[in-house]
Amino acid sequence: MKTEFHSAQRRGHANHGWLDSYHSFSFAGFYNPDKMNFGALRVLNDDTVSGGMGFGAHPHDNMEIISIPLSGDLEHRDSMGNVGVIKEGDVQVMSAGTGIVHSEYNKNKDKEVKFLQIWIIPNQRNVEPRYDQITLNAADYQNQVKQIISPEKGGEDLWIHQDAWFSLTETEAGKSLSYNLHKDTSGVYAFVLDGEVQIEEHTLSRRDALGIQETNSFEIKFNTKSKVLIMEVPMKF
Repeated sequence: MKTEFHSAQRRGHANHGWLDSYHSFSFAGFYNPDKMNFGALRVLNDDTVSGGMGFGAHPHDNMEIISIPLSGDLEHRDSMGNVGVIKEGDVQVMSAGTGIVHSEYNKNKDKEVKFLQIWIIPNQRNVEPRYDQITLNAADYQNQVKQIISPEKGGEDLWIHQDAWFSLTETEAGKSLSYNLHKDTSGVYAFVLDGEVQIEEHTLSRRDALGIQETNSFEIKFNTKSKVLIMEVPMKF
């Protein structure tokens, strides 16, 4: 097994007043040639948006874009005609494909919204743009690993144009869970949302991450009650 620890404190940081953003990979004004991507995982931004503020209409193409709200309410509008609000417990995906324009705003004027913005490099270019979202049942990822995104259409989870699998777990202190990779060409970027966990010799705290390669499985030990986002992506694409 090959592992690489990514400290939360070594992420890029940009505070624009209305937007406070931490970048796990090179993005906008943050550039680090050693932090360009993890396989097909290109962007992992940890964003906090002030009340009533947000990202105005802007374009994307040929990217799988995933939004995971952590607290508050995020209002979404796009050129496909979709309008809605996503909140904690929801997961949203967009295939930008041939091109979309969208905006994201904090629905509330009196409190912040926090969310993860994630970009995955697709395995097909110039697909028809699409949008989808689901609301998770918290009980489904308590003390177990719950798949929330995959390449497979027609399941309970969301699908994207890439051989990537996202899973979520929130597990009590003292427990251990195993994760089995779907492909031997995959790697996993395990991102701790809250708490403290142990993977191999690494202790990870809130917003730390571990890149894991060259293994078929690994074990997560939960030192405290912790919430972990597991992102399995192809390392070559």
